[in-house]
Amino acid sequence: MQRAQRNSLKLLQWMMAASLALPIALFAIAAAISYTSTNDIADREIERTLDVAHEHALKVFETIDRSLAELNEVVRSLPDETIRVREPALHRRLKRLTDSLPQLKSAWIFNADGKALVNSLVSPPPELSFADRDYFYAHVDQSIGTFIGTALTPRPPYQGARFFGVSRRRDADDGRFIGVIQASVLPEYFESFYARIGSDPGSFFAMGRTDGALLAHFPRLDHDLRLDPGGPVGQKIATSPEHGLMTIAWPLDGIERRIGYRRIAEYPIYVSAGLESSAIRARWFATMGQHLVFGIPATALLFLLLAFAFRRTQHLQAEAAARREAEDALKHSQRLEALGQLTGGVAHDFNNLLTVIRASVDLLNRPQLTEERRQRYITAIADAVARAAKLTSQLLAFARRQTLKPEVFDVGQRMQSLHDMLATLLGPAIEIVTRLPAEPCLVNADAGQFETALINMATNARDAMQGKGRITFEVEAATTIPDTLAPGAHGYISVTVRDTGIGIPAARLGRIFEPFFTTKQVGHGTGLGLSQVFGFARQSGGEVTVTSEVGQGSTFSLYLPRVPLELRPQRQAPSTAPAVAGSGMSVLVVEDNIELANFAADGLTELGYSITLVDNATDALAELVVDADRFDVVFSDVVMPGMTGLDLAQAVRDRGIGVPVVLTTGYSQALSQDGAAEFDLVQKPYSIEELSRVLHRTARLRRVRDGAAE
Repeated sequence: MQRAQRNSLKLLQWMMAASLALPIALFAIAAAISYTSTNDIADREIERTLDVAHEHALKVFETIDRSLAELNEVVRSLPDETIRVREPALHRRLKRLTDSLPQLKSAWIFNADGKALVNSLVSPPPELSFADRDYFYAHVDQSIGTFIGTALTPRPPYQGARFFGVSRRRDADDGRFIGVIQASVLPEYFESFYARIGSDPGSFFAMGRTDGALLAHFPRLDHDLRLDPGGPVGQKIATSPEHGLMTIAWPLDGIERRIGYRRIAEYPIYVSAGLESSAIRARWFATMGQHLVFGIPATALLFLLLAFAFRRTQHLQAEAAARREAEDALKHSQRLEALGQLTGGVAHDFNNLLTVIRASVDLLNRPQLTEERRQRYITAIADAVARAAKLTSQLLAFARRQTLKPEVFDVGQRMQSLHDMLATLLGPAIEIVTRLPAEPCLVNADAGQFETALINMATNARDAMQGKGRITFEVEAATTIPDTLAPGAHGYISVTVRDTGIGIPAARLGRIFEPFFTTKQVGHGTGLGLSQVFGFARQSGGEVTVTSEVGQGSTFSLYLPRVPLELRPQRQAPSTAPAVAGSGMSVLVVEDNIELANFAADGLTELGYSITLVDNATDALAELVVDADRFDVVFSDVVMPGMTGLDLAQAVRDRGIGVPVVLTTGYSQALSQDGAAEFDLVQKPYSIEELSRVLHRTARLRRVRDGAAE
């Protein structure tokens, strides 16, 4: 005893030391993980922002290019004299063009001497030569297609903001140079756009030519913008000319940034997006500061509590020991009872299933295995997984955490369809009497869980009769209901299972719906059958009752809310074949469990689906906001840290994003209470075949709706 007391004091001393050392170690580990995660998140944000900036610049230059080509067609082969005669009309056309495109400052038509024949600013244009401008002389000696010039200042008498030229050569029918068509583009148009999309602190954007001349820069600078092609930025771009990421001190302002760049297809232009390294570090500091805000007080409180416990323990060793002995005795007895029931039922059944799976896996690894035996072992694994999923489903049903899939069905028809299966299950020594109503008895409930509940009640009755006797199944509109139910709008349907077994003693009648409570021998039942019935009834808005007398049998009554006849589902032709092939269908998979995510992604990829994988709902929503048309369907787990899958689905619906969402879960309190609304649900554990059928059906329905809408 004294040694135990000394050990307890030493333990408290060690705990006091650990209460300081462990939080420090955990904080250091969390800081390292958080630093890496913060940088990864920043890189993803930069890539997404760069996608937006690249797409915007590409569309702007393509629009200008098409406009110049249309102008070239209008004045093709026209002599300068004819253009001057038509100058008023051409001026109005150019003005309409610049008014319709906010990125344009002006549009011009020059002759071979660099003098303006027409522009969008004034009519008629002044007699000035612009032959020294790069957008003009670049076309004189040869045809180079579309030319993008450097940033320039307007020449008097013209005024206003700086611009850069986008121009095309005018050729005569014989190929002679006869002038230039040019559009003056405003860098501030791009900078304003960058300011809108770069709302985060430390945001950075740049757009420039391949020779290092910058055309737009955010934040804006008050001096000429040009990079040395042989400098650090140029060298990095030279090693990866199409796109890349780099951390570098930006030469124009000396600020270190994490920058992504991408070349615009068919144009000698790069767009860049990035974040200041200090802003990324500030995010990391903020995250770690939150840990410290809670961690330091919690650590100090823990240390003080342990110190107080240490001093109290020194004075109250005897009393504490006696109290612990009494508490341990009580807890031990309670633990033995619970563990006896749990170990004898659930653990036994699960170990049996795991044994089947392990043995089948070992046998599958044997060489020279025949196809027939290989298929038999695979089938055994699948059956074991299905039985384990059913056992888990029973646990969740009692806890009312099982995600139900309600549908309207006729209880009488469902009972009749189960007759043959029940006869096989109960055995030939049991007489089955079925009493069904003449009128339909419709309920809105999970048909699979209803069948499971019915089978559980029938199995319980069979065991109570020791395999022989009579079981009566009766379906009718309930004339009376238990006191625990509120009167329903359309009443209730009662499903009664009556047996001629040994009955239930009154002392046990109040415990039969408890999980793990069973009077059967170890290995002959988990005690979850009737608890599943109880959980299913309560979660479906109904109730289950039992009346019994020893030696006279038992009667179980399941009550479910009735629905009107007009809700009866229409008969549909059964599908002839499952649609599992992806055919290039694009799926956004949202799953925080990396092993499960890779399993789903690999399986769907083999079936021909195009997979984009993200590990949280926030990033998934950002992907959809940037470009929802990339995806045909979203497949998301429900239970995830932060934004849940159900939150993601509702956000997609609220924002009007036209991509359907399929959810998956094995346990979700949110879904069990609120339901999956209008979203399709795949229950875990699922197979790739089942998943592919649901994804294909959901995405196909979307395509049908989109096609009808067009």
